[in-house]
Amino acid sequence: MRTLIFKKMRWVLTLLVGLVLFSAASAINTFQVADAQAPPSEGIVCTASPDSTFTLTTKSGYIGTPDDNVIFMWGYSEGTAPFQHPGPVLCVNEGDTVTVILHNTLAEDVSITFPGQEDVLADGEPAQPQFDTGGNLTSFTNVAPANGGSITYSFVASRPGTFLYKSGTDPLKQVRMGLFGALIVQPPDGPNGERYANDRPDSQYNPDTEFMMLLSEIDPFLNQAVERGDPFDMNNYKPRYWLMNGRGFPDTIAPNFASWLPSQPYGSLPRVHPFNDTVAPTDPAYNPLMSLTRYLNVGSEDIPIHPHSKSALIITRDGYPLAGPAGEDFAHEQFSLPAAPGQTWDGLFNWYDTENYDPVTNPIPVTIPNMQNLAFGQLFSGSPYLGDEGSLPVGHTSLTQCGEYYQISHVHALQKITSWGAPASGPITFLRIDPPLPNNCP
Repeated sequence: MRTLIFKKMRWVLTLLVGLVLFSAASAINTFQVADAQAPPSEGIVCTASPDSTFTLTTKSGYIGTPDDNVIFMWGYSEGTAPFQHPGPVLCVNEGDTVTVILHNTLAEDVSITFPGQEDVLADGEPAQPQFDTGGNLTSFTNVAPANGGSITYSFVASRPGTFLYKSGTDPLKQVRMGLFGALIVQPPDGPNGERYANDRPDSQYNPDTEFMMLLSEIDPFLNQAVERGDPFDMNNYKPRYWLMNGRGFPDTIAPNFASWLPSQPYGSLPRVHPFNDTVAPTDPAYNPLMSLTRYLNVGSEDIPIHPHSKSALIITRDGYPLAGPAGEDFAHEQFSLPAAPGQTWDGLFNWYDTENYDPVTNPIPVTIPNMQNLAFGQLFSGSPYLGDEGSLPVGHTSLTQCGEYYQISHVHALQKITSWGAPASGPITFLRIDPPLPNNCP
């Protein structure tokens, strides 16, 4: 539905500023190091390294929430960079030897585990669980000691896909405090630069439309106790916030590195053109490749993602292609995707202009009511046709730029799309569909 009405002026202002800042520039090649190139305003922003060596530093800081709360967090930051939430998206290539140097500035031991990676080394030796003198487990892997300790992890990224990295030390607390991030392992490109999600040739996608939805949660009472140095009984843990890429709606649809979200760099708005492989490759509207969304859940409960008016072709789970022992294709269309705790999914999708309505050659076969009988939402251009901008009532402000469409996508456990009770916030985003190229979208 294109007549969405927002009830909070803050949401409207965020939408307006965010849409104005969107750039039509293509996303950078995320698995190579760019020289002083601005990151894309939407899509995945990778942290890459020529030799797949990364330095992560634990830091504390604050994030903002849609109900105008400010919450103390921990996080992994790149090198000496300021605090950010979530941690950097580490992007490497299949077969790379990945090295992660962890510096710990916090007042307790921390670590990093790499679910889905095999034969992880810690300071050159096989990573091992840690126990205290009484034989009690204290960490699932080797730690960087408190107040300035360091440790170096390494492994070979042997399998392409989408993975989490997160603390293995007191994870019930430390992961909930923000010590987590995403790891993307990219298989080799094709001979003409084709980009694939996994090692199957039918996983090709458009690298300019690659997106991430990293789902997480916060119990602010835990964060407050940690900030004050008070004890907290994890039996009383109860999330009040659920986030997507470290933000809640409407901040989710703001651009990457929005200036008013200094410690929450990643937006969640997919932006695509209609899927079209019926015109000549020389036609600007030619768009034959599907888009890719990488789903990750670092929370404690199943989180069903519910996109309106589109499904996804699920091709990979936890870094494994959905295929049988003889290579049978088990990929399947899924409309509502249940992401379990610690689970990752890769889903291909596209958007067809199925009816291809046009105000002149193929008008919608209904009579549109008079203007006084219509309710105009902020995301309605005044016309039901893609790429068309119609008449709007005097004094009405539309947030659309070029007659684009918006389709909402949100967590379908509706009690989770709140911010401590503030409705219609939390893990909500939209899919933005721009008119076919060439168009006048900024």
